[in-house]
Amino acid sequence: MRFHQTAGFFVLLLCSSLALAQQQGNTVSAPDGQSSQAIVHFYRYKQFVGSALAPSVYCDGTQLARMENGRYFSVKLAPGKHTLTSNDQQSGVELDAKAGEEYFVRVELAAGVMKGHGRLILMSREQGSYEMKSDKLKPLDANKIADKTMVSTDAPHLQTTALEDTKK
Repeated sequence: MRFHQTAGFFVLLLCSSLALAQQQGNTVSAPDGQSSQAIVHFYRYKQFVGSALAPSVYCDGTQLARMENGRYFSVKLAPGKHTLTSNDQQSGVELDAKAGEEYFVRVELAAGVMKGHGRLILMSREQGSYEMKSDKLKPLDANKIADKTMVSTDAPHLQTTALEDTKK
């Protein structure tokens, strides 16, 4: 009788382990170690003109942050279509984000009647990664972040371009 109880316990333990392993095997993971999300880097040159202005940056209508002069931040987005805007209602970026890809958006100031407005410009990966390597850019101050669940000010791990790889 004792043998049957012990064997039953081991069978139950084995079935539980297999069920847990199968459940973990069903989790979605990207192939080749790629991220299942896209990364969008926002940055703004350090310039004297308009340095006191901090235009807001939005993703799909949600305010991410107020962009300070000479700063950067990044967000991870689910693959698919996203609308990126600032407070210049005439401009924006419609982004079809792909998993594992990096995108670069430069925030510029457009002249206004009473004050300047933020304007977003989608940059090529080559130009955006080059411009973000500037030692004049600093992480965005925490008090300017509106959505702390989406915005990261960690130093970006920029992918190298084929030209940079050949120079090494």
